[in-house]
Amino acid sequence: MADLPTHTIVFEILTTLPAKDVGRSKSVCKQWYALLSTQDFVKIHCSRSVVSSNQRVLLIDDLTCSVRPIISNNNDYGPSSTVTFPFHHQNNDVSILSHLNGLLCVCLNHTYELLLWNPTTTAFKRLSTPDSHGFYINNLDAIGLYVDADDEYKVLHIKRRSGVLGVYVYSREVDSWRNIPFITRQEYLSPHFNWSAGTFCGGTLYFTVCECWIGGTNVVICFDVNSEQFKEISFPPVPSNGMVQGVLVNVKNVLHMFASTGMFEMTIDLWTLQGDYWIKVLSCPPIPPISLSLWEVVYN
Repeated sequence: MADLPTHTIVFEILTTLPAKDVGRSKSVCKQWYALLSTQDFVKIHCSRSVVSSNQRVLLIDDLTCSVRPIISNNNDYGPSSTVTFPFHHQNNDVSILSHLNGLLCVCLNHTYELLLWNPTTTAFKRLSTPDSHGFYINNLDAIGLYVDADDEYKVLHIKRRSGVLGVYVYSREVDSWRNIPFITRQEYLSPHFNWSAGTFCGGTLYFTVCECWIGGTNVVICFDVNSEQFKEISFPPVPSNGMVQGVLVNVKNVLHMFASTGMFEMTIDLWTLQGDYWIKVLSCPPIPPISLSLWEVVYN
């Protein structure tokens, strides 16, 4: 080991370790701390961590937070381990809004504050500021966590307040918020439209925007994270004879949508995005409405 170059130890060996062990390794020396904190190391470590044996499910209920490994060969969970919240909270108080590479953007429901939280290392960062940035209101706001071309983690916050829409980007590197322009149809400002959380895929954040009544407008809003430009693409061509909802999922860097429609029975189809167009890949038999929420939890 003494004959191995530091670069080889860090980028060929330490990138294969669990995140907790990487955190402990930062205390070895200043050189290791600097190398383990670079975006190149983070990118390589994340890419090597995305294997089935490393996948975990985070479960939050009224009183506890726990992590359970996924056993891929029989679609089951392994034993749970309790995660202690490193920040002050109340029962049933923490909502997960977005996630990326093990980093979570969460909201404390009693204060409306946004936080970035790594459950593995327990590190967290409050995003709220004295000038009212970093506060989230359920059913009005939308959040998306992403990485730009410089491998910098950022948060997109879309805020609707009394018919006025504001779009803000938080940069973890500079630890500040800034406003960016958003040109779209004014009708999307209405509380009659539900915005989903953002799903990051292929350099773009995607949001479903669905009107809250039968036969309403349904679209997908796309945010290019490098040009910081928005555009609108069509929703999959699902029947409009019932309530419509879309759940976006990134599968191996390809965007998919579970699109559900219906009233007394819900029909769910799986679509994949190719360019700006949706291709149906799977149709499911109708299910009772009560089963829909379970389906979304499993795949979201």
